[in-house]
Amino acid sequence: MTQRKSGAKPNTPSRKQAVHLKDEVYRQMMRLEVGRPGAEMGLAISLVRAWQAAGSQAESSEERDWLKKISPICLQMIETALNAYNIACPGAQ
Repeated sequence: MTQRKSGAKPNTPSRKQAVHLKDEVYRQMMRLEVGRPGAEMGLAISLVRAWQAAGSQAESSEERDWLKKISPICLQMIETALNAYNIACPGAQ
């Protein structure tokens, strides 16, 4: 029987969930970048879900580190999109 290397990540459900949530955040970033309506809300929800999952997992320091790096970028993207919308539609506030 082959032993697993200590540095290898197990393919557990929580690991699969983390990968899925990371993919979802990137997907929403792309939707926002191309100007899809409602994408800023989708990105915000994806971030909240990722943070929530990272807080509930026992071994999620890697996910939290990634979230600490990506969250400021996502928040800037959301703010920029909302500001652009408010400039284009001043009465929409």
